[in-house]
Amino acid sequence: MTTRSTRGLSRRNFLAGTALAVTAGPALANTTEIEPELTDMVRRNISSFRALGWRPYFASLKNGAILVDVKSRALHFWSEDGTIYKLYPTSVPLSEDLTRLGRTSVVRKVEGPSWRPTPAMKKRNPEWPDFVPPGPENPLGTHALYLGWTYYRIHGTHDTRKIGRRSSNGCIGLFNEDIAELFGLAKVGTQVLLI
Repeated sequence: MTTRSTRGLSRRNFLAGTALAVTAGPALANTTEIEPELTDMVRRNISSFRALGWRPYFASLKNGAILVDVKSRALHFWSEDGTIYKLYPTSVPLSEDLTRLGRTSVVRKVEGPSWRPTPAMKKRNPEWPDFVPPGPENPLGTHALYLGWTYYRIHGTHDTRKIGRRSSNGCIGLFNEDIAELFGLAKVGTQVLLI
């Protein structure tokens, strides 16, 4: 009997991999790599992420610290006194050219933000509205932390399908309940590092 192959993945290998994943359970749950022959067939939502210490990334916790790891799609927060650590799943920019990496800080906090697409967004999507007021249709969700870089934010989203994916035009998105919590913890001046 022959086994049909689709895009380099045989039915037998797929079933064997599925059986392994079911029996291995938690041991495989934290992997970030997909088998090469599965990459065309499997779309991952949330990549694995793990707790991190702040010291390799920040000289101090002055004003608190936010680390966004775009590869693992995770946001880490440490309070200034080091007693609070939070880890949130995020959405990240769609492509490398929309991704800004490096150091900045929170320069403004807005509850119930309004939204205007950037000139580049309007050029790519001319059908988008010029302005969206606060509310359930707002792409920034319920809260936004404005960063020192023009047009970049850490914000909520009403579209929960975006979390764990490359889905934004440059911003970092969180579930609305997560951004509400982070909004209460972060302050103007909180350090931010995107890696």
